[in-house]
Amino acid sequence: MKSFFISRLLQTIPTLLIIATLTFFMTRFAPGGPFDSEKAIPEEIKVNLESHFGLNLPLFDQYLLYMKNLLAGDLGPSFKYVGWDVSELIGVAFPVSLGLGVSALLIALFVGLPAGMVAALRKNTLWDYLPMGLAMVGICLPTFVLGPILIMIFSTKLNLLPALGWYSWSDLILPSLTLGLFYAAYIARLTRAGMLETLKQDYVRTARAKGASPSRVVIKHALRGGLLPVVTFLGPAFAGLVSGSFIIESIFFIPGLGKFFVTAAFNRDYTMVLGTVLFYATLIIALNLLVDFLQAWLDPKAREQR
Repeated sequence: MKSFFISRLLQTIPTLLIIATLTFFMTRFAPGGPFDSEKAIPEEIKVNLESHFGLNLPLFDQYLLYMKNLLAGDLGPSFKYVGWDVSELIGVAFPVSLGLGVSALLIALFVGLPAGMVAALRKNTLWDYLPMGLAMVGICLPTFVLGPILIMIFSTKLNLLPALGWYSWSDLILPSLTLGLFYAAYIARLTRAGMLETLKQDYVRTARAKGASPSRVVIKHALRGGLLPVVTFLGPAFAGLVSGSFIIESIFFIPGLGKFFVTAAFNRDYTMVLGTVLFYATLIIALNLLVDFLQAWLDPKAREQR
């Protein structure tokens, strides 16, 4: 298993280089540029700006220069946020997105795991149909619809929670619920499927035959195996919560990294787009590697195969 994880770590290097290369040329081939605006700037100033940022060089020379700086750990300066490096902007914005993602993940686990467990243990009863029906509604209801609905109910009608901003802990509740409930639906269905599959296994029947209490059978035996699909899902899910929250950040006016990424794409801020994509790619790869560790710990068979 040790060789497996070493090989996975080594695979991340060419993967990130390929992502950096593709993103670099895609941004350069997109229409427009970082210094194009509705109000035209003098040609002389534009030439000086392009020379300052190296945009006057041949495209391949720009690529080699960027990769050289990237390998040295330099993501470069932002073209639009004057005086800021991309790494500084990521350092400022990412903690906001991370806080939103962690709180949403906790809500998803707190709601999804118990719902899936109850549905599996009460198969084909109301306790199964009700949470799974609600989970299906949650899957079909996108976050950009659920968010305004929650704002309308809890902010406009009931006046209980703030609708916009990022100033106090109460501002975290509605966006976290919007993201968390969406992922809770997936976790509930995966937990149910995993638990049902595990409850059919011979070692669970053996534990029951030996007189183990129902709670011990569920917690020690069935739950551990039933969580495998959830653990597999959690890696990309958490990455999606952090990196894909730009819709929620836009709806609730949250100054997170997702909003920076969207703004950078519209502004053709090449270095900011590249830096954000690479940061998110590294995050996703790291989380998927962590999922592999957890799967190997939860499933002895997987540990032996690796």
